[in-house]
Amino acid sequence: MARTVLITGASSGFGEAIARHFAAKGDRLVLNARRLERLKKLKAELESSAEIHLVPFDVRDRQAVTQALTNLPADFAEVDILVNNAGLALGLEPAHKTDLDDWDCMIDTNCKGLVYCTRALLPGMVARNRGHVVNIASTAGTYAYPGANVYGASKSFVIQFSANLRSDLLGTKVRVSCIAPGMAETEFSLVRFKQDAEKAAAVYAGKSAMTASDIAHAVIYATDQPEHLNINYIELMPVTQAPGGLKVVPV
Repeated sequence: MARTVLITGASSGFGEAIARHFAAKGDRLVLNARRLERLKKLKAELESSAEIHLVPFDVRDRQAVTQALTNLPADFAEVDILVNNAGLALGLEPAHKTDLDDWDCMIDTNCKGLVYCTRALLPGMVARNRGHVVNIASTAGTYAYPGANVYGASKSFVIQFSANLRSDLLGTKVRVSCIAPGMAETEFSLVRFKQDAEKAAAVYAGKSAMTASDIAHAVIYATDQPEHLNINYIELMPVTQAPGGLKVVPV
């Protein structure tokens, strides 16, 4: 039976790959991103396999989120799966040198945007007593590294919010999963370094990073489980990455 799946940040990277995987299963898709032209291109590629509705808005805009997600067309209104994928990192400077605008943008997108989308759709899931919220976090939310300051903190928020949401929904059939990827080669570093392609490419050089499709497989795995089973948390890293331990340096 086809499900209705809403994916934020679907114009590239993880979101695009997740959309492709759900479309291949014949599910109905509600695709969100700011870049409408990219969404239209993706829709044209996938609409032979799946019904698709586009909702272009910025997840940071609370009013736009509420307006779009509480007024979906009837065929798409009962969202079965919400994939909160929209998110970003900006900069890799130490905290005392960072741009406060970058911090605001990461908090507004990674934390506030995620909760806006969740709050808009959750009442319907609870009323229908079915649904699944999948939040895309990061290993940066668990393991610290220099320059991750607010980005890592925002992903820690996603991990803890997912766990608390799961607790709030106990007694319903609404499920919550958190997916925490490590290094994956997408536009992530291009965005982080503000379109500096050379810097972005250097991050992945010789690293055998994961692909967006690898992360999409994890989302599909979590959402394809029988209704009595909840996948709480999945952490993924390429074999070339591992937690680095603590550092001790002279001062």
